[in-house]
Amino acid sequence: MLTGLLVRRHAIYTQCLKTLWILKDLEVVQPGTYLLTLVQRREDGQKEWAIHGVLKNKTSKMAEFGPDSGGRMKGLTIVKPVIYGNISRYFGKKRDEDGHTHQWTVYVKPYKNEDLSTYVKKINFKLHESYPNPNRVLVKPPYEVTETGWGEFEVVIKIYFNDPNERPVTIYHLLKLFQSETDIMLGKKSLVAEYYDEIVFQDPTAMMQQLLNSTRPVAIGAYKHETDFEEKKEKTLEKILSAKTKIRYEIQELNERLKQKKESIQTLKDHLEKLEDADVTDVENVT
Repeated sequence: MLTGLLVRRHAIYTQCLKTLWILKDLEVVQPGTYLLTLVQRREDGQKEWAIHGVLKNKTSKMAEFGPDSGGRMKGLTIVKPVIYGNISRYFGKKRDEDGHTHQWTVYVKPYKNEDLSTYVKKINFKLHESYPNPNRVLVKPPYEVTETGWGEFEVVIKIYFNDPNERPVTIYHLLKLFQSETDIMLGKKSLVAEYYDEIVFQDPTAMMQQLLNSTRPVAIGAYKHETDFEEKKEKTLEKILSAKTKIRYEIQELNERLKQKKESIQTLKDHLEKLEDADVTDVENVT
């Protein structure tokens, strides 16, 4: 199998064969996909060796599937977890030239160590209108915008995919600058406000399925976030289980109280019936 094909002046160098092959024929199968024939002649000129292969342009994924992206994959669901949010830090005082108090970075990151650009075309960050060019568009990682400011506002984050048949996803994030923790207020520590979310691809196109399943690592070595989401998940589950136990106990307690009230009502009804029977008997005795 050919690897690392590099076309230069009708010559193709291959990493696996470690030799020079001449491009004899190149046929365009469809935009971005080419059928090629490579030949190598022996030194004695008696025999010609030929190999055939397909060369695909990775930037032309849409062409591989046609305008319909290969149709929808019915019944298939692919989930891609992402992290979004911001990190900010207080300057320590108000800046003289513009009154800004913080530097901040708003971002979208993959939860797992994978390159979002495999299936993400671009991410648009819509900032407050007071910023120059409030619509910031990022077409490759890292998907983040760094600015300075003095106030909090909502950032609208819109994620577009390489397959235009997939609708963009919109995330709303409230930019956080202020918190009551002492070190954050003094500028000794950064404020982190980031959240876990999932992009769910229900019945993706054939093209999108291939893109989603062919992601590559975005970082070498350890990959982590400012927030320990596994720990946060465990604590959240503990709170949910604790709340369920508390609710179950309260329901049992209320059912017991309801049972007691029903018994009290029945006792009163029985007492009233006895009194009514006694009144009837008294009237009959008088007559």
